[in-house]
Amino acid sequence: MPEQAPLHPVVRHHLGALTDDVGIVRDAIGSRPDPSHGYRTEDVALALLVDLLHGRELGWPAVADSAWRSVRFIGAAFDPAVGRFRSLRRIDGSWADGIGSEACHGRAIWALGEAVAISPDRALTESAAALLTRALPATGGLTVARAQASALLGCDAALRAAPGRATARAHRQLAERLGEAFRPGAASAWPWPEPQLASENGLPVQALIVAGVRLGSRPMVDGGLELLDWLISVQTAPAGHLFPIGDGWSPRGGEIPAFDQRPIEATSLLLAAEVAYRATDHGRYRIAMERAYAWFLGRNDLRVEVADPASGASGDGLTPRGVDANQGAESTLAWLIALEHVRSLRGERSFAARSQAPGHVALPSTDELTQVAVS
Repeated sequence: MPEQAPLHPVVRHHLGALTDDVGIVRDAIGSRPDPSHGYRTEDVALALLVDLLHGRELGWPAVADSAWRSVRFIGAAFDPAVGRFRSLRRIDGSWADGIGSEACHGRAIWALGEAVAISPDRALTESAAALLTRALPATGGLTVARAQASALLGCDAALRAAPGRATARAHRQLAERLGEAFRPGAASAWPWPEPQLASENGLPVQALIVAGVRLGSRPMVDGGLELLDWLISVQTAPAGHLFPIGDGWSPRGGEIPAFDQRPIEATSLLLAAEVAYRATDHGRYRIAMERAYAWFLGRNDLRVEVADPASGASGDGLTPRGVDANQGAESTLAWLIALEHVRSLRGERSFAARSQAPGHVALPSTDELTQVAVS
């Protein structure tokens, strides 16, 4: 295995700087929060995932207030008239008009499901479970693959802790639709099910593998692994480091766009590689995780650090001119998630003794898939 990039302690300084009494603001100018664009429910959901991870490392009292703030925000975002979460909230606390994006709904369900699964705070768990129950019916109308994938991961997490018919039904429906839409294509040169690679490409692959294991579907797991292997291959530079593809590459687009490289893409690949490693125990997926993590710390095309471990922040991307100095919410949260998943991976003593990390189940090997029962 290549030399590992160094681990860093949990630092929540920038996370705290971006967060006010309402939630985490979406944008920053350099390291300074930029409240002019308000908040996004998607970012608040990621912040809740980070709190759940940090709670394991720092202890729950260190993150309890922050986690409750995020749950209250997500609760306020829910619009009972349409059964969906609103996405954009202004700095004055008012909501932008219109139904929130599908991505917003999916990420909110993912975070709520993880809270149900691992929060040690019973009251917070109950609040998250109640919100999740109210939001489940709208998952039937999700059509965007990444939104379906996020919601699927949330359902899977909730089922680990509290099996229920409504959650299991939503999980199966999402898995069937995503599995049908996201099968590898027949063309070996372009097996990706979409006409172009957009962003957060590892997310639907991660969900396919996790759902395939829960449902005992070898074709679903194998399809996810095939797509992940291709993603890894096209996002690995000849020198061996990760280069997250800039938005919009298609088979008709000629050369792979080298920039802008975004932290959320690196983290999505890392999380997909993690579930693949847990499903197969193949070392190449562990290497892919380490490469994605090392990208933040300078093992990238420009050999510059995208993350700032000392403040717990990340730049918003890697551009031809260097790191985007703006340290917004999504990018910072992507770094913090990547760090904690690699910390968990390196701390594991054996395959059998691995702990469950938010976003994932303890997956058996593919040889055991036929023995996995549907919850």
